[in-house]
Amino acid sequence: MISSYVVSLSNKSSLFLNGSRRLHLLNKNAYINGQWVSAGSKAVFPVINPADDKVITEVPDMEAADAKTAVDAASSAFKTWKNTTAKERSNILRKWFDVCAKNTDYLAQIITAESGKPLAESKGEIAYGNSFLEWFADTARHINGEVVPSPWPNKMIMLTRQPLGVVSVITPWNFPFAMITRKVGALMAAGCTCVIKPAEDTPLTALAAAQLAEEAGVPKGVINVVTSSRKNAPAIGKVLCEDPNVGCISFTGSTHVGKILYGMASKGIKRVSLELGGNAPFIVFPSADIEHAAEHAMLAKFRNNGQACVGANRFLIHKDVFEAFVQAFKKRIAKGCVLGPGTKEGVTCGPLINTEQSKKVAGLVEDAISKGAKALIGGKPALDIGSKFYESTILTDVKPEMKIYAEEIFGPVAVCHMFETEQEVVTIANSTRSGLGSYVFTKDLGQAFRMSRQLDFGMVAINDGILSAAEPAFGGIKESGIGREGSKHGVEEYTDIKYTLFSALDK
Repeated sequence: MISSYVVSLSNKSSLFLNGSRRLHLLNKNAYINGQWVSAGSKAVFPVINPADDKVITEVPDMEAADAKTAVDAASSAFKTWKNTTAKERSNILRKWFDVCAKNTDYLAQIITAESGKPLAESKGEIAYGNSFLEWFADTARHINGEVVPSPWPNKMIMLTRQPLGVVSVITPWNFPFAMITRKVGALMAAGCTCVIKPAEDTPLTALAAAQLAEEAGVPKGVINVVTSSRKNAPAIGKVLCEDPNVGCISFTGSTHVGKILYGMASKGIKRVSLELGGNAPFIVFPSADIEHAAEHAMLAKFRNNGQACVGANRFLIHKDVFEAFVQAFKKRIAKGCVLGPGTKEGVTCGPLINTEQSKKVAGLVEDAISKGAKALIGGKPALDIGSKFYESTILTDVKPEMKIYAEEIFGPVAVCHMFETEQEVVTIANSTRSGLGSYVFTKDLGQAFRMSRQLDFGMVAINDGILSAAEPAFGGIKESGIGREGSKHGVEEYTDIKYTLFSALDK
């Protein structure tokens, strides 16, 4: 059991979990220019635990004026932060990494409380998110320029990378810690400052991360966190996209919202980094190790209970191994998918994030079954556990006329299709405007290389159900986004290339 901690009453509140635990690092105010502040209007909105529908705490329901204050603070801080050395920025990011690592248990409690994911998975997210702070602490000292051979004998060409300025960071609810560190670690390494607008469902993790950043020595104004309800989100988004002091918008979320933000950013010709929705195929060829494929199908589908942009959405199984794979997958779901509140030991699948998402998943399955699809396991809400729980499900006999055939499900539903030829499965997999992640299982080396080349996705995993790490470049093509996160390219997203010409060197 994690010990209880007494926290400051001035800007924090406590929540008892299961009658014995408190949430440490639980802030009830937003964070602007190094100060814990309320909304200018003094309005608040509740943060709900999706496992039991209880209010965790209330946080400021900020408006456009509050967002403007945060942008101005970040802009002011940029004037000094951009002139810090790469070594200084690296050291601060490393300290932030260390502080977060020491507070893993407390951060995980907050993630579980507001997102619903099991504690073990929340701790896994902290480790994953923290890996970006560690990576970008190192990368900060390797943002190199170039000296280009000059066509003139008396001149020298130098290219350097300059920080963009203030970055508006708009993050989703499904990975409330990792999506912040993946963006903020990179932009800070480049010398930028930021305003974070966390998802309405999960603002508490962002505030906890900001508190730990402050403890690590991040100067005031470098990181700012603006919280708001859905009602005020559009007005805040307008400021974060259109304010002249903002140099870049970094967003992870739905393609629909991404297009809106992209349109607003275009008014000022702002740089954008967009990681949008996916529709990942999970392809199993006859040569695949079926047990291995089924094991990784669990990772690809049920991580965060299916609420992941790179989660497998369409299982495309060769007819020769379809039955064997489906049965192996079903067996693992029956044994490994344990529904319940994230604080309960042994639970592997928590609730869906909110009522809207619960209705969407249930509606997609109901539509499919009404039109002839079969649920081999699951297929309905688990209302005996709570209002937002849904059974882990396998659907077969899904046809193109069903809504679930082409939509991103974002829930614990595996849709299994049968195919016969390699070209057929490539055509099916590519028949989407999404192009984020994809998964291929085969022992045929030539086939693996062909799939890597022919699949129209930004990322292809061969014989693995997990793509993400700090080292590779994460991102999609088509309507799944612009730019890359992680890797050295993740830092370069937040820089401009400056060309300096040195002439008259012979004088």
